[in-house]
Amino acid sequence: MTTKGFVASHAEGAQFERGLRSFYEYRDLGIKTATEERVDAHIIRAAEGKEFSSQPHFHETTFQLVYVIKGWIEFEYEGQGVVRLEAGSCVHQSPNIRHRELGHSHDVEMLEVVMPAGFTTKEVETVNG
Repeated sequence: MTTKGFVASHAEGAQFERGLRSFYEYRDLGIKTATEERVDAHIIRAAEGKEFSSQPHFHETTFQLVYVIKGWIEFEYEGQGVVRLEAGSCVHQSPNIRHRELGHSHDVEMLEVVMPAGFTTKEVETVNG
């Protein structure tokens, strides 16, 4: 007997693919399929040999959490200023908050959980405005 929606994902043999940002690689954890696209979860890591570039933007989400596993990443958030996240740091990016990445370490690795799975990203002119 199988339980609908159950999924287990393991690091051994995991595949990373290019996704939303070309300077990152994404490992799908199977949550999107298991939850019928209500929630998405993936591991994000820096892609070797890709130049970083980030424009101010926001995501049309109802929930977004980023937990840093390794390395560091720095964001500028609307109304919050610059926030540096290091291994063990976690941020809840409130729905539609304008932000941009300022930089990350070559070895950054993060867990991201977001709802809904099919969210959209929209670029804006500035973070604060």
